[in-house]
Amino acid sequence: MAALSVGNLAPDFALRDQDDNEVTLTQFRGKKNVVLYFYPKAMTPGCTVQACGLRDSNATLSSLDTVVLGVSPDSVKRLQKFVERDNLNFTLLSDEDHAVAEKYGVWGLKKFMGREFMGILRTTFLIDKEGRVAHIMNQVKTKSHHDDVLAVIKSEQK
Repeated sequence: MAALSVGNLAPDFALRDQDDNEVTLTQFRGKKNVVLYFYPKAMTPGCTVQACGLRDSNATLSSLDTVVLGVSPDSVKRLQKFVERDNLNFTLLSDEDHAVAEKYGVWGLKKFMGREFMGILRTTFLIDKEGRVAHIMNQVKTKSHHDDVLAVIKSEQK
């Protein structure tokens, strides 16, 4: 499948959240902007820094009519532990078969410590209220991700 581009309709999905509820992308259409971020693994150092930054920015994001959805190949149970351990205040989604990651073009070959493997390519999609991709961030810095997301959302709303 071709990679998504800005302006494309974001592919819908139905995934289980940390509370084992089904969440779809279309449930936000017409209501909220969506920060859809894909991360490799719950409770690992970089992913924790990224999630905690979003947690601390969530009130500001909410005031901008924006909801955060984090997607990883972790199980619902692991996501639940991540939310509890780090007091996360947004939705995490389980994509264990990485079908949604593949739809979004963020499942690919990675290299780490001399070995190659398939995994999540850390990427964030900003999706507008009409369900279209408004911005794609594929050079994600975990420490400043939340600030980068806020800067883009604020610039889009001008």
